[in-house]
Amino acid sequence: MDEVLRNPVFQIKLSELLGQDWFKIGIYLNIEQRSLESIKSDSINFSKQECKAYEMLKKWFNFDEKPTFEKLKLAILNIPKMDLLKEVEDLASGFFTMSSYLSEGVSKTDLLRLSAELKKYYLKYYGEISELQTLLKTSTNLDLRHKFVDLCIVDAAKTQMDAVFSVERNEFLKKQMSYTPIPYSKVFTQEKSVILISGIAGIGKTWLLRKCLLDWSNDLIWKNVELVFYLECRRINQYEDISNINDLLSFFYKDIISNFSISFHTTLFIIDGLDEFKYFNELSNPEIKCNYPIVNVLAEIQSYKHLVAGRVYAIDQYQSIYTDRSDKLTIQIMGFNENGITNYVENHVIEENKEIVKATLKESPIAKAMASVPFYLSSMCKIISDSKTINKNSFLTMTDLYANIFLYFLQKHIIKNNKMIYQIMENDSNKKYILNICKIAFELLVENKVIFSKEEFQTFVSGFDKNEGNFFGFIEKIETNLGCYYQFAHLTIMEFCASVYAYNCLSSDEIMTNRKLNSCLSMICGLSNASQNSLLKFLVNLNPLKRSYGKPILLYSILDRLSKSIVILSFDEFNFLYECFYESQSSFTDEINSIVERKGRFNGWEISIDDGKTSYATSCDNYFVNYYIKSGRKLKRLRVNKNILSDEEKNLIIRCSTNVRDVYFFRPINFEGWKPKDKIKVLWIRISDYLITKKDFEENFLPWINLCEKLALSLHYDIDFFKDICEWIRCSNIKKFVITYREKYFRNLDELTYNAEKCLIF
Repeated sequence: MDEVLRNPVFQIKLSELLGQDWFKIGIYLNIEQRSLESIKSDSINFSKQECKAYEMLKKWFNFDEKPTFEKLKLAILNIPKMDLLKEVEDLASGFFTMSSYLSEGVSKTDLLRLSAELKKYYLKYYGEISELQTLLKTSTNLDLRHKFVDLCIVDAAKTQMDAVFSVERNEFLKKQMSYTPIPYSKVFTQEKSVILISGIAGIGKTWLLRKCLLDWSNDLIWKNVELVFYLECRRINQYEDISNINDLLSFFYKDIISNFSISFHTTLFIIDGLDEFKYFNELSNPEIKCNYPIVNVLAEIQSYKHLVAGRVYAIDQYQSIYTDRSDKLTIQIMGFNENGITNYVENHVIEENKEIVKATLKESPIAKAMASVPFYLSSMCKIISDSKTINKNSFLTMTDLYANIFLYFLQKHIIKNNKMIYQIMENDSNKKYILNICKIAFELLVENKVIFSKEEFQTFVSGFDKNEGNFFGFIEKIETNLGCYYQFAHLTIMEFCASVYAYNCLSSDEIMTNRKLNSCLSMICGLSNASQNSLLKFLVNLNPLKRSYGKPILLYSILDRLSKSIVILSFDEFNFLYECFYESQSSFTDEINSIVERKGRFNGWEISIDDGKTSYATSCDNYFVNYYIKSGRKLKRLRVNKNILSDEEKNLIIRCSTNVRDVYFFRPINFEGWKPKDKIKVLWIRISDYLITKKDFEENFLPWINLCEKLALSLHYDIDFFKDICEWIRCSNIKKFVITYREKYFRNLDELTYNAEKCLIF
């Protein structure tokens, strides 16, 4: 009976029974009273008695190494409440009977037959997968059995919680800079009852799951698992009234399963697209009462071995419910490494186009940064191969990248008449078509929805019945026993389309006051790019009622708002503003100058370089700094917390050094012969955690010291050239300084001279 306690559905039902008696029961379960009082007083997170009861049970499972049904019964007896005890026993008996039936009611012969049927099914239908799984009416299938390119898998115990797409992308680019891959075999051949897989959109999660199905079918992984069931949340959404696992499986595997009850000990579930489950919040917060039985079914699956994949924010939120599962593994998919990118190009690009693809991936910072994501790499390979020429503006910004992908699929797989993009966009009906697609994306984004019904489709687009088929490619139609539903083939494209709609149809006030559009701001700024060499110019005059192209008011409104939101030392906000400015490819116009000037008077402008800085973010910083310093202004602060610099980061430091007030160094650094030339106001060198040689200090820090007016220097306890530092400072033009060395502070030349003579030997 004790195993029933671990069943998530039983826990929810038990919490409802305990009700207002949870506090007393918690005391008799030996839970600390202060913990119970904390639950009792928390009316925000635990507003209902059943929620408080559920939290009490979680506390019990956390501290009690062996929670048993007998202990729970004794606690209820001590209240005492015999009627409640009877209800709890009846509830547990029902779950125990169901568990016994499921685990013992299947013959070995039936089990082997079903296992063989499932493997045959996966090998037949999952051996090939659409290479992009997006935007294609006629997809190019990839043979996973022979051409699977290994994806990088990393430990993801600490994932990101933000659901904003642009934040998710930026965090991915940061993590991409430094990680230790985990071999595929290590992840999927070991026996783990729970595996959680996260990754950004298009990174290859579904690709990996299909590979697992094939490997299980070929007896390469999960050899002790006899049944594996693959379920997609986007399809599960249509079965919200299903109340048990067997009924759910009968819908998805009706040709294989017939009057068959699965076993706890031999079954593994694979759940794909967790973030697309429309009752995700209810599933990941069991204390929330939900009226849809499908939520309880997915919660019941947690009692089996299972693998769940979804976007980074969704997996992070979901894993919080696993407080008592020591056999849980959480990983993140990082896409292709350099070898994977090379292998992909070699295997999927025809020989005559390989060099041009390789050159573009090498020369374009955006292409290089996003090539590890299978969706983008495949798209770029096709676009570059078809163009046969390198256009450096094609992937200059992220917005350029998205625009190229969008228009490529419009040209090749929607219009399909061999016309050039400019010819396609001369047709007003094509512009109306794009605007309709973008309107649908916008409506979904602001409503925080992934799928929509036929009725909703009709509200988005007039003449739906006549035009339904024209939208397929960007939008997928999914047919189920309960009817049809629709969704964008790729969430990143949905976000881009929403940005296009906002730029063409909304005022600056409407955009700035709609918080759902925060993730789109950099793309909206990118659409203001006035370059005639960019395909973006074809996406900004779609609305005849609002000719937005060439009108930079929206860009100024966004930059103005961002500059006002920046507070001291909020580098994330600085970085986002620089990103928006970079995406716009604007210059310092009079309006932008006024924004920059106002911000400069209050807090000043700052640049930060650290280990988390991506090459894309550095490109954004360089672009802003170039215009800022050209305008004759002085940066407030440059912070460097990194010792191994890329060429682009070195160039950024060199550019900043020509006109900056304060400079901070937090690590030893090697400038490889370069020396600053322009004076600075304040220099901070905080390297007390690093033992540095005299030679390195003299070559890399002394040139900065000779140019500053004020100095704050923290030194490692064991450096042996303090006397030399004292002499260098005495001979410099420094007006004020504070030096920290061996737990002493030195603020004037007399102290320095005296202690330098004694060499501080104590």
